[in-house]
Amino acid sequence: MNEEQFEKGNIFGKGDLNTAFAQYFIGNSYLNPLTDMQKGELPLFNVTFEPGCRNNWHIHHADKNGGQILICTAGSGWYQEEGKEAVDLQPGTVIVIPANVKHWHGAKKDSWFSHIAIEVPGENCSTEWCEPISDEEYQKL
Repeated sequence: MNEEQFEKGNIFGKGDLNTAFAQYFIGNSYLNPLTDMQKGELPLFNVTFEPGCRNNWHIHHADKNGGQILICTAGSGWYQEEGKEAVDLQPGTVIVIPANVKHWHGAKKDSWFSHIAIEVPGENCSTEWCEPISDEEYQKL
């Protein structure tokens, strides 16, 4: 899926270049906040990945509850938990990621991809960023 086709289906918008977290991504990603955290609203972001872009392995730690929910909205991507096969992501796919599970997600090599990311509230939540997905691993998908 090229960028023009993707933009027609990306109903939540691409947003701005994700410079704040760029060090944890291979390729360019974009963030479009959908809620106002300054008003205490639950943080929701439409995250867009250019073709081939993916984030590093990471863990959403929490002592109780926590984790992350991904709601896929446009394009085509991948999600993978450590020790498991990668999961195909298409619009409408919902991924519930429990706290303390090492995982990564991103676009397929030939498609733009967007998902809404929801950080699940919990106790003592933090994100640990780990190693990147190697090109060798990624190209096998």
